[in-house]
Amino acid sequence: MTDRTAIAVDTDRLPPVLPGVAAAAVAALPPRLHKRLDATVERLAGVPVGRVDGGVSVDCGPEALVTLTPGPTGAVTDPDQARCSCLLTPRCLHRTAVLVACPVADRATHPDPVSISTGPSTSDTAGAATGRTGKTAATAAGRNTAPTKAQRAAAEALWRAAAAVLAAGVPAAGAVPQAELLRAAHGARLAGLPRAESAALRTVRGLRAHRERQTGHRLAELVEVLHDLLYVAGRLAAGDPDPALVGILRRAYQPDGTLDVYGVCREPVISATGYAGVVTHLVAADGRRLSFGDVKPGGPDRAQDCARAVTEMGAVAVNHAVLARGGLRITGTTVAPDGRLGAGKGVRATPIPGTDWSTGPLADLFARPLAEVVTAQLATDDPEDPARAGTALIGCDLVVVGAVGDQVLARELAPDTDGGPDRAPVPDGPVIRLVPANSHPVLAHVANLRRLASRPGLRIRVVGRLDPDRASTLHPLVVGPVPGAAGTLRLPPNWHGRADLGYDELQGGHLPPRDPAAMAEPVLAVGADTVAESPLWRVRRLVELAVSGGRRAVAEAARGDGAGLAGPLRRAGFTTAAVVATALADEADRCGRDVFGRRTDPDSDRYAWAWLAVTAHLAAAERELIRSSWTVPPAG
Repeated sequence: MTDRTAIAVDTDRLPPVLPGVAAAAVAALPPRLHKRLDATVERLAGVPVGRVDGGVSVDCGPEALVTLTPGPTGAVTDPDQARCSCLLTPRCLHRTAVLVACPVADRATHPDPVSISTGPSTSDTAGAATGRTGKTAATAAGRNTAPTKAQRAAAEALWRAAAAVLAAGVPAAGAVPQAELLRAAHGARLAGLPRAESAALRTVRGLRAHRERQTGHRLAELVEVLHDLLYVAGRLAAGDPDPALVGILRRAYQPDGTLDVYGVCREPVISATGYAGVVTHLVAADGRRLSFGDVKPGGPDRAQDCARAVTEMGAVAVNHAVLARGGLRITGTTVAPDGRLGAGKGVRATPIPGTDWSTGPLADLFARPLAEVVTAQLATDDPEDPARAGTALIGCDLVVVGAVGDQVLARELAPDTDGGPDRAPVPDGPVIRLVPANSHPVLAHVANLRRLASRPGLRIRVVGRLDPDRASTLHPLVVGPVPGAAGTLRLPPNWHGRADLGYDELQGGHLPPRDPAAMAEPVLAVGADTVAESPLWRVRRLVELAVSGGRRAVAEAARGDGAGLAGPLRRAGFTTAAVVATALADEADRCGRDVFGRRTDPDSDRYAWAWLAVTAHLAAAERELIRSSWTVPPAG
């Protein structure tokens, strides 16, 4: 029996759709309906969604009821799972618009049964195609193998689709250009190019988020993922044999015997894509950084509820609040390459006493100066996952010097060489900005940082994560007292010397008495943000304008700017940035002519390569500025 009760429309209530299904629906749509597709998708925001047996229905008007019946994985993986009651189905506007409005399915959680069942029969090749081995054949073999003819063709299709999106800009990148990207992503999937496929799907999600003005979406993120897509597709299409360009289909868990792990902190997770939960960071006895998470579809309340929730690790129930301050001896361990602990049926664990931050493997978090750790992180890239660069946990001892807005200003303490009770700050060290890791009101990050900022002179031990996009900035996750310091935190015994800033609420009693001398001292002058204040902001604006407005917007901006783009860059010493930015502006304004002198559409390939060169140089220059901000004394 069908339940047609109307509910508030929300694309999260629609099942995810595999890219190939949505792309095929757009391709089957008559060309005369393409111009109406975007408007129809926008109108779905006001259409009621109902529940039917085994799926959902969308009422698209008289005699036009679209019904989606996802498969066992919860996603629409077959065209027959999407039906419309109108006479034009399946080549109808209603069915296509609903499929385009659905979220894009990720094959890691919603595999395509057709592509798996029809794959090659040999074990090695099938493993590379379906992800059972975790790596492609070329990567698993550990040697550089040139892309196959099929892979180069798939990469060329991705390049053309991505270059067209870049030239058009977000306003013109509607359902049809997105469908071309989805079609190319499906081709990359069949060709065994997981990194390119992932970048294409993230680009489509970013385009939709930007066009719908979704909360939490940043244009810089769309720029980054579009850069990765063009970079990977362009190099593969040219026959580059680097196996990192192919990527890893799935980060497979590997057996790791018996491990002793010690908790560092809990980190709340609230994702813009509808996931929430908690991740507990751990350090193994051999020094490896590990994590154990409970992140599932849900809202901010789930991130808060998981703070003291119990998660199954094999046959053991693990409380994240206890694990973050204690330890476990785990047998039958499985570990992913990125450090995530598995929770398979064969895992067994027994509690062991936690260790103090000053002893054992946790002490290694604070063993090196900040400048040395940051330089090493920024110099290291994960070729399989570039977004992970600079995301490892960092430990340091700081002294609070004041606040600006929601940022706590601090200085790094000198190494503990003489064992004195209160160490002095590092001479000529940078002013470090502590910024909330997550400013959502259900979490305690903002309130806790305000409490810390109220005590200038307070000495704290911090574990957090580097902000790779801002000068001398950390996102603190957990704080504790500095060993031997007088003016430091006074935490309850059951907190075991640490406070998770997302969950534990610091109170006045946890802070030392106010020091009148420290309160009377003026706040140290904050050095200029070397990234935000450098002339590179002009290049950043041009790069982002190319994505948000398209080729025509770049050409018009360059004509209006005149010499205002390259001049300041050259005077500041950024000569290469001036050259590549000028080349992009010139290419954007170039127009083609046919044999009769009539204007033709310019070549999008040259424009895409020019934009890619500017974006790559900008990323490298900004990263170097950020690295220098941790080592060069602040100006002023």
